[in-house]
Amino acid sequence: MSDLFESVRRAIAKQQNGQANGGIDRRSFVKLAGIGGSGLLLAAMAPKVLSATDGSPAEDTLLVSAELNAFVKIATDGKITIYSSNAEMGQGIKTALPMVIAEELGAKWEDVVVVQSPIDEARFGRHGAGGSTTVNRTFDQMRTMGASAREMFIGAGALVMEVPREELTAANSRVTHVSGQFRTFAQLATLAAQQEVPDPDALVFKERQDYTIIGSAVSGVDNLAITSGLALFGIDTRVPDMLYAAYHKCPAIGGRVVSANIDEIKRLPGVVDAFVVKGNGDVRELLDGIAIVGTNTHAVFSAKRKLKVKWDESQASKDSWSAMAARAQSLKGRRGSEEGLVKGDVDSVFADKNNTTLEAFYEYPFVAHLCMEPMNCTGHYRKAGSKANPGTKDELELWIPTQAPTRAYGPAKSLFGLEPEQIKVHQMRLGGSFGRRVYNEYVCEVTEISKRMEAPVKLTWTREDDIHHDFFRVGGFQSVKGSVDNKGKLVAFENHHMGMQTNGKPVVGSGFRPVEFPLQNIDNALVTHTMFDIATPCGPWRAPQSNTNAFVVQSFLDELAHASKRDYAKFLLEILGEPRWFEPGNIRSLNTGRAADVINLAVEKSGWGRAMPKGSGLGLAFFFSHAAHVAEVAHVSVDKNKKLRVHKVTVAVDVGPIINMSGATSQVEGAVIDGLSTMMAQKITMEKGRIQQSNFHDYTVLRMPAAPKVDIHFIQSDHAPTGLGEPALPPLAPAIGNAIFAATGHRVRKMPLSEEGYS
Repeated sequence: MSDLFESVRRAIAKQQNGQANGGIDRRSFVKLAGIGGSGLLLAAMAPKVLSATDGSPAEDTLLVSAELNAFVKIATDGKITIYSSNAEMGQGIKTALPMVIAEELGAKWEDVVVVQSPIDEARFGRHGAGGSTTVNRTFDQMRTMGASAREMFIGAGALVMEVPREELTAANSRVTHVSGQFRTFAQLATLAAQQEVPDPDALVFKERQDYTIIGSAVSGVDNLAITSGLALFGIDTRVPDMLYAAYHKCPAIGGRVVSANIDEIKRLPGVVDAFVVKGNGDVRELLDGIAIVGTNTHAVFSAKRKLKVKWDESQASKDSWSAMAARAQSLKGRRGSEEGLVKGDVDSVFADKNNTTLEAFYEYPFVAHLCMEPMNCTGHYRKAGSKANPGTKDELELWIPTQAPTRAYGPAKSLFGLEPEQIKVHQMRLGGSFGRRVYNEYVCEVTEISKRMEAPVKLTWTREDDIHHDFFRVGGFQSVKGSVDNKGKLVAFENHHMGMQTNGKPVVGSGFRPVEFPLQNIDNALVTHTMFDIATPCGPWRAPQSNTNAFVVQSFLDELAHASKRDYAKFLLEILGEPRWFEPGNIRSLNTGRAADVINLAVEKSGWGRAMPKGSGLGLAFFFSHAAHVAEVAHVSVDKNKKLRVHKVTVAVDVGPIINMSGATSQVEGAVIDGLSTMMAQKITMEKGRIQQSNFHDYTVLRMPAAPKVDIHFIQSDHAPTGLGEPALPPLAPAIGNAIFAATGHRVRKMPLSEEGYS
């Protein structure tokens, strides 16, 4: 071992001597270069040798660890730390993205420890996660980080072993010479951090056939901690001297506090304080409410149930689902006033007596996110000049389960006058989200409460709060009409989309994009819109827009195919036409060839077309969303009492190369189960602006015995990898609806299925 240490010393001296003789130093190089296409400065790749743990000079002490770039730190005991910089909410990126780094680095996965990174966009790039974009957005960045560190190890190995670097390879956490001589990453860590940062444009990435980590099935890095109860979600946060809080808002969105029994609440056991908060009227920031602060969560929840508040609801929501449904019925069969897509002449096609023309009306409800972990945040507002903050500027520290940690900066500035440098955000693991935790109202609430209390505070919402004050998946209605000619070809399609808007702007998820279906290939198409004004807050919900539009279009196309006595798979393939990109050069656009491939694969693997017993049926649906091509076939049975059993769902997916087969499988299985649970019985209604549902007793979820078998088939195409958190959900509802028709002859045009009499 002493010979190795001596060789490392000589190599370091040689490296330092070369720099002293006029070579460009690392820091200067870092300032000049950038990672091509990633938007992250090369400063993220700057290496750093870390001092020994006892603080002693490193002259005769092996250094504990070395940072080769922002994401990779390797210790002299062989442990490889890889930072994960994006929010983990169950979609698996905390495991998948470090796998990409480890692959290019040449690490042995067993040596890797994954750590959630600090919030620092100058170092790590964008921290947010959403829209199933994270893998596609960061794949090249992760490859660059891994390959850069690998080349630095190879450079160190060449110096130590005194061989040409071209004769070295990095694999299994070691650098190996063609002769069989090798040095481990642990042995080379100190010297590797002394190497020049490689030019990103000169890096060569691994070929797919050489992958040993990417494409394998790797257990989630937090799975053991989660199953043993040791994982720390936002709701698990504990800080010294922490108080606990609850916040009560008007049941009708936008109501303002007139009076409340504050004095009575303050006298309750465990309550430290209670007070009225005047908000800024922005539902995404801070609404009026009553804050209750105490020594534990139970105390403040108990006190919250005893609140008596008089509200001014003159400016509050008056939304009524029953009124929306009645208005939509009155518009059935009519066209909207706002045009979307106009192609050809649908009227002449509909008037042609040689064509078969059908009409249908679809309804889908508002739904809640129903995260298993209710909204929560811990915050500590430290006023300038206080004991906790002797400085000259206020400070805010936040522990947030959020999809977008830096979004907290905006309201912190507008509400509290804080600049980003005055805020420290800790990214906590999310107990569910799929769009819910992109907003910051619970962060604003805890900040206001902590500022008033001058103490750290953990705010936790009740389940009722979580449902009543969600940003819902928007409900809506669609009146559709279509024609097939005497050869069974789709020749016209019309959609009157009835969506929702607030302050004249469509709410998130309320839209109709013909490009997602392939209605662009139809000669005669017309899309019109009617927008209903609402005050109910809506937001992204797993596969926004696609989760409802797929139900409508794929159900109705199946109906048209049946009317023309066509096999639905062949009908869909005909609509797709020849293989082509709808937006050439855009990997995130629909490709009809990839669409046809997943349809054919789902048909093959499901046994599509086989004879089915009475009361059983198969249903097919395809949908393109979030850069993914997905086809699904559902196998269902329905008894005489309309009891539905989904036996199996066959799924074919093309999202490019799969990074973590275990994580990808989990995402597809979860999407199918989530889609079925939502389709079966979930519905949010509101009257006089008040949400009618409150907890699991009246907003039910699928139980384990009802979960279907999910048979998944991935097409490992050569296209760039894209995300998988959302796109397997949209085809599920129409596949089941079409299967119900095949089994019973009844067309499902309304969700949830419970309102159609199914259980």
